[in-house]
Amino acid sequence: MTAARGRTGRPPLTDERKSAVRLEIARAAVGLFIAQGVAATTGEQIGRAVGVSARTVWRYFPTKESCVRPLFSTGIDTVTAALRQWRPGRPLQEAFDHVWTAGEEPVGPDVGALLRLTRSEPGLRAVWLQTHDEAEPAFARALAERAGLPDDDVRPAVWAAMLNAALRAAVEHHAYRAAEPDSGPATVQADLADTLRAALALAAVGLT
Repeated sequence: MTAARGRTGRPPLTDERKSAVRLEIARAAVGLFIAQGVAATTGEQIGRAVGVSARTVWRYFPTKESCVRPLFSTGIDTVTAALRQWRPGRPLQEAFDHVWTAGEEPVGPDVGALLRLTRSEPGLRAVWLQTHDEAEPAFARALAERAGLPDDDVRPAVWAAMLNAALRAAVEHHAYRAAEPDSGPATVQADLADTLRAALALAAVGLT
């Protein structure tokens, strides 16, 4: 009797597990970048910190700098989801109330230190800016749906660009100031929320 033929080896990873692995790699990469710099960090080191091979790291990310992308995109996804929940006739800040009350950092606990690195690491800066650039169409679609406008209307694209720039400036402002000494986690989180609220208030002036 012969064994039945079929797929052997490990079962394929679920999408949730893939996302979890990507996030683990991102956090490991940030830790190494902070500790020893981007140039001194290798894919092998990032893999060892997570318990995977360098080959696995490169399967998920094309470059070591791009490993940090999940930490950036988490905040972008939060913004997009909030815009989809923004009810007509209500203040923009109200759509983000659940973010502030959830007790979680909208941009992730490692992004502050990571953004401070982008000032001296062009590769990381490029990933940060590209993430925001690719987020604008998602912002625009959410704003167009809310306003009942067609896809080819320029107004949602302009609104999305305004909101995107305001949020990016706010997060960077917070990250650079968060490096000040004697700032505990609660203080840092409160400052982040206040800075983002201020940015949303300014952006809302030009939104309808």
